[in-house]
Amino acid sequence: MRKKVLRKFLYGMATAVALFLLYGFYLQTHEVEVQHKEQLAVILPRSEERQGQSAQLDVPTQYADCQASGPLPDHECTPGAIFTQTSPEEICTHGYSKTVRNVSQSQKRKIFAMYDIKYPVPFGSYEIDHLIPLSLGGSNEVSNLWPKAAEPFPGFFEKNITGNYLREEVCAGRISLAAAQEQMAKDWFFIYQHIDHRHVEELKLKYPNWANRRN
Repeated sequence: MRKKVLRKFLYGMATAVALFLLYGFYLQTHEVEVQHKEQLAVILPRSEERQGQSAQLDVPTQYADCQASGPLPDHECTPGAIFTQTSPEEICTHGYSKTVRNVSQSQKRKIFAMYDIKYPVPFGSYEIDHLIPLSLGGSNEVSNLWPKAAEPFPGFFEKNITGNYLREEVCAGRISLAAAQEQMAKDWFFIYQHIDHRHVEELKLKYPNWANRRN
């Protein structure tokens, strides 16, 4: 009887130790992911905290001699702009972006000229990018457009991934549309840097880019 009780005790202790070790291993391997989620929670308020609020964006003050700053556009030329009446329900409707996309060739030439880039450009090297993506309620105004290069890293591949990630967060109700719009306008690359790399790979497969040349 004593041996049976002892075996159960030892078995219970071994199980507890194993679970403790597994939990420690889980925390260690997911530490970066947990940190990223905590940081995202700080910079992207939950939907209820911004309920009914509109994104606060600057107005352009310059229309020539624009200079990109690494992965970001010239804020004086491209501060971002939105369709103010667009709701989360609309952007979360499949195919929404196609219904509002409207950038003419003359408008594209104007944007390239603003940034002193000779037009036309080689296929896949640039895209006239909506700083705040159409999929997040961004508009087709000049103040929301800029020529984003594919390379060097981070290029429009990475920016598109960020926009798709934030749209999923908005549609899941985890963040507000206004917060997502403001962060895309302020520093989209900061968000990209805090998306778990496994999620990035999933988003690449889920949303293939028109000029995708990467594995």
